[in-house]
Amino acid sequence: MISRDKAPTAQETFMQMAQAAGLRGRLLVTVGILILVRLGIFLPVPGINRERFAEAISGNNSIFGLLDIFSGRGLSTLGVFALGILPFINASIIIQLLTAAIPSLENLQKNEGEAGRRKISQITRYVTVVWAIVQSVAFSALFLQQFALNPGPLFVAETAIALTAGSMFVMWASELITERGIGNGASLLIFVNIVASLPKSLGNTIDLVQVGGREVVGRVIVLLLVFLMTIVGIVFVQEGMRRIPIISARRQVGRRVLAEQRSFLPLRLNQGGVMPIIFAAAILSLPLLIANFTKNADLANIVNTYLSPSGSGSWVYALVYMVSIIFFSYFYSSLILNPVDVAQNLKKMGSSIPGIRPGKATSEYIERVSNRLTFLGSLFLGLVAIIPTAIESTLNVPTFRGLGATSLLILVGVAIDTARQIQTYVISQRYEGMVKQ
Repeated sequence: MISRDKAPTAQETFMQMAQAAGLRGRLLVTVGILILVRLGIFLPVPGINRERFAEAISGNNSIFGLLDIFSGRGLSTLGVFALGILPFINASIIIQLLTAAIPSLENLQKNEGEAGRRKISQITRYVTVVWAIVQSVAFSALFLQQFALNPGPLFVAETAIALTAGSMFVMWASELITERGIGNGASLLIFVNIVASLPKSLGNTIDLVQVGGREVVGRVIVLLLVFLMTIVGIVFVQEGMRRIPIISARRQVGRRVLAEQRSFLPLRLNQGGVMPIIFAAAILSLPLLIANFTKNADLANIVNTYLSPSGSGSWVYALVYMVSIIFFSYFYSSLILNPVDVAQNLKKMGSSIPGIRPGKATSEYIERVSNRLTFLGSLFLGLVAIIPTAIESTLNVPTFRGLGATSLLILVGVAIDTARQIQTYVISQRYEGMVKQ
């Protein structure tokens, strides 16, 4: 249920943020950890010829572009945090897919409460360690070893240990932000890494405009307008909501008769927030990594042609990307909203939806509405993710491909989710102050 109280204005929110000691502490923890993780990007992995490495990746933007942004340029700078939060995200995808397929994991998540969620979090950490080791060893042995000053098993072992340790530290930092800071730690780390790449993208665009003249200026202006429209679309999807009316029956408490109360059940247009975009982008990056590691020319040609936004068969990439976003949107919606549980809770509270019988009919109605909303939201998200990329290719302004619609979606989505959580803390602080008075 959503309270009918008026949300505080931006000025009130900032004033209460400054006054609320608990919220101040959470903000300081969040900012401090984000700065610490950013500094770790620039701690170099030893034993590598960086000039040769820089020359090698300069022509592989299609392979490293998105992953490099997600790691905050950690891949291109070859810092100990080069893998960043990606192993944790991949492990989360694996566990959440297994949760829907393995009854014991599903029981832990749905019926064991907080203890079950902690067990799943612990399992996710173990999977992250294994996944980070696999990625570190593969990255070191199949790719980095050709740039090593002293190649061999010792170099692979040392580099893999450094990269795995860096990834584990980033995972710990993200969980610390989630527990003691503000917002989702993994999403915020990706947000900060994308923001860190903006100066370089903007600098490249300015250089392109200075060299290309008026024609390039016109193309860049068109692209900026498309990006602004994309941001509006993202905000619309993230904030879109269907309010299902709820009626609470009259109740008698002692001699008092409580009148019939009306409220609403909010169903968001995009239940999964920004996570479907992050998961879809992570899935699409795997073929690029495999093609690069195996050094198979035929496989690399197929991947760069059909699974790259800049390839000649980019329509295949767009189709796979959209299907992935729709799939993960439905998947996340099923994890966040359980229509049967909602219907049972409404029945226990003596509440009902007008014109819908309590019990099974209510759960079917909520599921039907949720599926329609999820389809519209995921379809809109997919179009918003694809259209700017297609316009980039049409206008031939490559300097913005490092940013891309995926990064914009993540930036706006994480900003909205974090702002909403801050506002929730401010409202709770206001209520606590009223109670104390």
